[in-house]
Amino acid sequence: MTDIGSFESIKTKRDESTFVITLDNPPVNALNLEMLGEISEAIKLGNSDQEIRGIIITGAGNNAFCAGADLKMMQGFTPEDATKIVDRGHQTFFDVEDSEKPTLAAINGLALGGGNELAMSCDLRFASDRARFGQPEVSLGLIPAWGGTQRMSRLVGKGKSKELIFSGQIINAQEALRIGLVNKIVPDGEELRAATDYIRLLASKVSPLAVAKAKVAINQGLQVASLKEAMKYEAAGIQALSKSDDLKEGVLAFLEKRPPKFRGT
Repeated sequence: MTDIGSFESIKTKRDESTFVITLDNPPVNALNLEMLGEISEAIKLGNSDQEIRGIIITGAGNNAFCAGADLKMMQGFTPEDATKIVDRGHQTFFDVEDSEKPTLAAINGLALGGGNELAMSCDLRFASDRARFGQPEVSLGLIPAWGGTQRMSRLVGKGKSKELIFSGQIINAQEALRIGLVNKIVPDGEELRAATDYIRLLASKVSPLAVAKAKVAINQGLQVASLKEAMKYEAAGIQALSKSDDLKEGVLAFLEKRPPKFRGT
């Protein structure tokens, strides 16, 4: 892996087609305003490299992916402070969600509060078999406010989301997989490798431009009420791809019975 960028509370590395962002704020990688800003900058850095086919977010150490927001931000909390903190978290997690590259969370240990919200803003979640998940904000007199009330509902359904958020219950990886909160469980310590292998699979087989257009169609389609309206995002994606070099290469490679060499153009 090659170190890229210079940050205080995160580390960034490139490994072939994969860009890895590691949260590094001991002991539990708690999120503060500066760290949120660094994550946004790192996402932009990953997006800027055409050779990168996917971005992974993981946590340093063995105990936590991210155990939530740094509670020091809540001391002397005012409505103005709340607005600033919420807006910063929303922007960062939209940067993750809207990244033109697939984003994967490789979850080691605890993913609580803002940590779980960060994981949910990623496209996919690969978890250690000892990972634990939850939105315990209500036990502090708060609610999930970095997208937790909305993204969890979309991932696991309204009823299960309310059950978990109202109680602040923490669940294990097996339950998270069962309800659809994570995509895959792997043995502890293998989560980063599994996420990297997935991105390598994408790099070897599929058009990055097609993946980007599919991501837009899915994400934007979920934001509208009408299925007919949502289908317009599919149509727009196909129209853009119809003029692409990747489509020409994909069809030609299929006819010539060889692996395609996609360039993302």
